[in-house]
Amino acid sequence: MNFLETEITDFDFLLSLIPQKKPFVMVDTLRFYTDKKIISGFTISAENILAKNGSFSEPGLIENMAQTIALHTGYKYFLAKKPAPTGYIGAIKKAEVFELPRVSKELTTTVEIIHDIMGVTLIEAKVECEGQLIAQSEMKTALAKQDEETTL
Repeated sequence: MNFLETEITDFDFLLSLIPQKKPFVMVDTLRFYTDKKIISGFTISAENILAKNGSFSEPGLIENMAQTIALHTGYKYFLAKKPAPTGYIGAIKKAEVFELPRVSKELTTTVEIIHDIMGVTLIEAKVECEGQLIAQSEMKTALAKQDEETTL
């Protein structure tokens, strides 16, 4: 089992782990990693493309959860010395948003891997702001087709 000992805040390195690019990046810290769990951080800026009227939007929260999954996959591939694959949200079984966080607030997003079979991953995600649960979701993601030798 792989385990992250120190959080990672090098933005350029984090960008290398996910398929999204500026201005559509919704993670800025890798706080915790194991094979079955990841915790990301994200500080919402006023310039964020998914911020409106001083708050982060519902699609922004969903994208933050999805990018946390992508960060998990990207870091897993980085540890295996392989290029990070592209993935897609395959299904959102349930998504609940309880509160929209304000600009300048920091999000903590926890994703737990329930199943990961043949490039399809079932996860449970929760987003917290200042210790309060503000959103949660169950999602399936799928990796884009790749050569067999690059699939973990």
